Amino acid sequence: MSAPYFSHVGVCVRDCAASLRFYCEGLGFREVGALEVEGAPSDTLLELEGVKLRAVYLERDGQRLELLDFRAPGSVGAGEPREMNRRGLTHLSFRVSDADAVALKLAELGGRILEATRTRAPDFDAVALFVLDPDGTRIELVQQPGDPRALPGGAG
Repeated sequence: MSAPYFSHVGVCVRDCAASLRFYCEGLGFREVGALEVEGAPSDTLLELEGVKLRAVYLERDGQRLELLDFRAPGSVGAGEPREMNRRGLTHLSFRVSDADAVALKLAELGGRILEATRTRAPDFDAVALFVLDPDGTRIELVQQPGDPRALPGGAG
């Protein structure tokens, strides 16, 4: 048996148009496809009733993000950031050349800068902070010289 192929990360959104602007204009993704599904088998797979879903696929750097726009039964939650120690997906991370400029651009596109998270790591010549997307998903911005494919802090 071969190793599974990584397909995508899904993010539930309240306003698909706003999220498309945020991820495409702010973070450089491009839309590569969309699909609409409703009823069974989607109800079964997603463990919801009366599903009417539009999924929009975005790509950047060989990675795919799926924006999930639940037209029915709608999205739930207040859009507040999850605690970082809550099990499950905590954030998406991006290497940037200017964390302040990117954070401000994301705020203009409906994001929210979490200024209290701003850190400086002089040992790595790095700056990092979180911005929330329009639905409260944490977006980590890491400004550090060198190969953007390297792990933050120089590991790997």
